[in-house]
Amino acid sequence: MPASRQLGCLSIFLFVALCVSVLINLTLATTAFRRFRGVGSNVEDRPRFQEMMLEHGTRGSRDKIAVITLRGLISSGVAGNVGDSMVDDLRWELEQARNDDSVRAVVLEVDSPGGEVTASDMIYNAVVKTRAKKPVVVYMESLAASGGYYVSCGGQYLMANETSITGSIGVIIQTLNYEQLFNKIGLASVVFKSGKFKDMLNGARPITPEERDYVQGFVMKTYEQFLGIVARERKVPADVLRNGIADGRILSGHDALDNKLIDGLGQIEDAFAKAKELGGASDAEIVKYAAPFSWGRVFRVLTKAGDHKIELTLPGQLSPQLESGRAYFLPSFYAP
Repeated sequence: MPASRQLGCLSIFLFVALCVSVLINLTLATTAFRRFRGVGSNVEDRPRFQEMMLEHGTRGSRDKIAVITLRGLISSGVAGNVGDSMVDDLRWELEQARNDDSVRAVVLEVDSPGGEVTASDMIYNAVVKTRAKKPVVVYMESLAASGGYYVSCGGQYLMANETSITGSIGVIIQTLNYEQLFNKIGLASVVFKSGKFKDMLNGARPITPEERDYVQGFVMKTYEQFLGIVARERKVPADVLRNGIADGRILSGHDALDNKLIDGLGQIEDAFAKAKELGGASDAEIVKYAAPFSWGRVFRVLTKAGDHKIELTLPGQLSPQLESGRAYFLPSFYAP
């Protein structure tokens, strides 16, 4: 290759590298400036979610029905598209919908097995806060169980497909005992602790009766909170729930309607129609919130592009991996 051609290729490469470097530094500087500007201020910059048209309204109408989707495991450990976690994303989407005067009602699509107790409660409270300003219709897709149902209770009107799986009102904490495995391979756990309960879920030794009672008591207190929310929101006596369907069982949409856990059955289009009815906006367009474009997300994708990984998923690992010691609103079949 001639020297002039080599020099030309090198110049192009250096120019592209310089452009990328400037772009990255500009993005980092902008992010740093926004964070600096927010220091000492009570006003936080909120990202504006994009609106994707699902159904056109009547010409001239400015009314909208906002569709927000909750999909997958509810966890503060699941990364968000905009915020640090999917919990942040849901809360910000709901905030945008309730502060937008042109949004007359919200449809919350739920397709989730549940998840962490605190994360579920945070989203539930955001739904309730939105419901206080405008109608929230919850549509349960394939799965809205446990924490998914907990969140759904924040809606004004709950709708599901006949074949949807919902219910599973309960709490679960799990741990793993590997003491016998340690004994076989000659390992021992050495623990220094400040109190008798500090390592109460240590899998290297049997759990004591006192520890078992303590954890069970914690689970039941959290369960009573879940039960109380369902009883209040669905106007069903707590004792009726406790002695009936609130024992962790899952229910079909049809059974959920018979037991007053939901208000109606239908398809997603029926949920749209109900939202228009409750919002008094028969001419409204239907828009779905989507994450706005972000250079940060692009850079994250590019950063991970070089990570080549092959994973083998076995049938027994199809459910989400529960972390030891965390409390979850999840159906029993999701606990490995």
